[in-house]
Amino acid sequence: MTATLETPNPSLGPVKRDASGFTKVTGRRKFTDRTALVLVSAALLIALAPLVWLLVTLVVRGISPILSADWWQFDELHGGAFNAIVGTLQQTLLAAVISIPVGIFVAIYLVEYGNKSVLARFTTFMVDILSGVPSIVAALFIYAVWRTTLGLPRSGFVVALALVLLMIPIVVRSTEEMLKIVPQDLREASYALGVPKWRTIVSIVLPTALSGIVTGVMLSVARVMGESAPVLILVGSTRAVNNNPFEGNQQSLPLMMVQQYNNGPDALDKVWGAALTLVLIVAVIYFGAKLVSRLFAPKKA
Repeated sequence: MTATLETPNPSLGPVKRDASGFTKVTGRRKFTDRTALVLVSAALLIALAPLVWLLVTLVVRGISPILSADWWQFDELHGGAFNAIVGTLQQTLLAAVISIPVGIFVAIYLVEYGNKSVLARFTTFMVDILSGVPSIVAALFIYAVWRTTLGLPRSGFVVALALVLLMIPIVVRSTEEMLKIVPQDLREASYALGVPKWRTIVSIVLPTALSGIVTGVMLSVARVMGESAPVLILVGSTRAVNNNPFEGNQQSLPLMMVQQYNNGPDALDKVWGAALTLVLIVAVIYFGAKLVSRLFAPKKA
């Protein structure tokens, strides 16, 4: 039979302990723990329910068009979506090529070189403001500069410029947070061996935070790939394939969805098909990027 000892505690009152000296778990603590577990589990189910419902609806309604080979091989003139897929990938790739290096370099400056300087604080403030800018505002700004001020034609590249404004804040903030959690001991050990700061960042800091950086980059790509406002304002639509994003009209999946929706109920299958195609492209890019990050991440002992 286990004996209990009463130990006075000025703040908590008497504390019951068993013979081994450990505090006895009371019924009230067990009830509180189980209640918290139930509440957290319920919140998880509430969050998953609409996500699962959305995914199931998307697959059920959009699977029919994308199972056809014509969907992936031909443009809209011939019943496919190849022109929209090409436009989406090119516009997103151009935006990523510009925004990812800029965002990573800005985050490196804020964490490694800024040291809470005036420029670093001002940059952080501007990044926070830019992260809350709606896509329509970014599109109108690019339109005012590109079309109104410079008088240049619309194209897929102009859409990419608007997407850059939306991607950079996400890349900066996610990369900054990942760099902050890299242990300072790793940097100091590298400095102690005589390694320059820039080499330490390239060889130690960035590889350690690579997985988190890739996740943040993919979040930014997923956000901008489905934006419809920039393509509606900054580029004209075309039902044919345009492989040159710097000249002429260029279709994209969000623009195709808007146009097909305006065609009435008979075109809703293509709307759902374009939406499912967009989700599949984002998923493929995401898992591919995660695989690459694992290959280049530091090896565990």
